[in-house]
Amino acid sequence: MTRHLLKLSDLSAAEAQQIIARAIALKNMRDTSYRPFTGKTLAMIFAKNSTRTRVSFEAGMAKFGGHALFLHSGTTQLGRDEPISDTAKVLSRMVDAIMIRNDSQADQEDLAANSRVPVINGLSELHHPCQLLADMQTWFEHRGNPKGKVAAWIGDGNNVCHSFIEAAVLFDFKLRIATPKGYEADAKIVKAAGAHVEIVHGATFAANGADLIITDTWTSMGQEAETKKRLADFAGYQVDADLMKRAKPDAIFMHCLPAHRGEEVSAEVIDGEQSVIWDEAENRLWAQMALLEFLLGA
Repeated sequence: MTRHLLKLSDLSAAEAQQIIARAIALKNMRDTSYRPFTGKTLAMIFAKNSTRTRVSFEAGMAKFGGHALFLHSGTTQLGRDEPISDTAKVLSRMVDAIMIRNDSQADQEDLAANSRVPVINGLSELHHPCQLLADMQTWFEHRGNPKGKVAAWIGDGNNVCHSFIEAAVLFDFKLRIATPKGYEADAKIVKAAGAHVEIVHGATFAANGADLIITDTWTSMGQEAETKKRLADFAGYQVDADLMKRAKPDAIFMHCLPAHRGEEVSAEVIDGEQSVIWDEAENRLWAQMALLEFLLGA
């Protein structure tokens, strides 16, 4: 059966742990002679801008001896309203895997339902599972197994937040979520996580005694017209040095990037000693290589 990764919960806990362990191993080996994807091609469909997602998938395929095709929706037949199911049926006869970054989880599910090859969510409006594989790899590398620990999500209850909720279940940690009113995480996703998620009121309550502090931009792609309102609504939710002091002394800080210094995070924190954002960004490469191996059975 063809496996897809449209959300993190498509993996079992054991599979998620396996992918993280393999990502760490690939990173440590950096074996340029290991090329399991010679002759294989990844189609990358982009309806939204990207730096880390595009470069990490493209570089990962190259390291494995394969090839990645960049397909922008505006320059393909998707941009002329070809049904995504038709695109899936055609592409999956020509390539070995498909990655898609767009605004619609439903469209991704349609793509996967009509594809003969694995489909990977490179970001949708609901989930960002590849980012969480990299984040979990980073947490394991810096502080060991997150089981039983506490992470604090501070800011917008967005797609990365939703994937963090699913990660809390798979890796058995507690996620405290603090968002302004009107920016809460999806209620169904929160409910499915049960006791692994705690909704708190205010950033300070989320940060108290936490092992990990995470935030994201207050204004995501496509929300630029809301910037002024969001800056006002998110007042008091900046991760700054005072907020970090409420976490454990050895707490680490993550951000999926791009970041707006002085908005959701102060420059002092993002460039400080507790920040692991550069390792986190690099790990997009290794985690996705491990994921590709897993899905393609290399």
